[in-house]
Amino acid sequence: MKFTMAIALTCLLACVLAAPPASQQEAQVLRFDSDVQPEGYKFAVETSDGKSHQEEGQLKDVGTDHEAIVVRGSYAYVGDDGQTYTINYVADENGFQPEGAHLPRAVQ
Repeated sequence: MKFTMAIALTCLLACVLAAPPASQQEAQVLRFDSDVQPEGYKFAVETSDGKSHQEEGQLKDVGTDHEAIVVRGSYAYVGDDGQTYTINYVADENGFQPEGAHLPRAVQ
């Protein structure tokens, strides 16, 4: 009986040690909104691990040779240090342009 109990406790301990830490467990989607139209879209998503992402894209110069999509958005996440980091961005004919308090700024 003692031997069986020891094996059961060892198996239980092995299962507990094999489980990923809470920070690495799968996040749950708390909110997801999406609206897709012919000339634009927007979405927002939030997860239980503190991540969020919002984005909106609009087609500009529709029907011309310069037709392009302009995207604006932001995302945030909790870093390993427990601090929340937020990045705001624009993506257009000038490329991807991120901004955030923790990101270096380009010298102009």
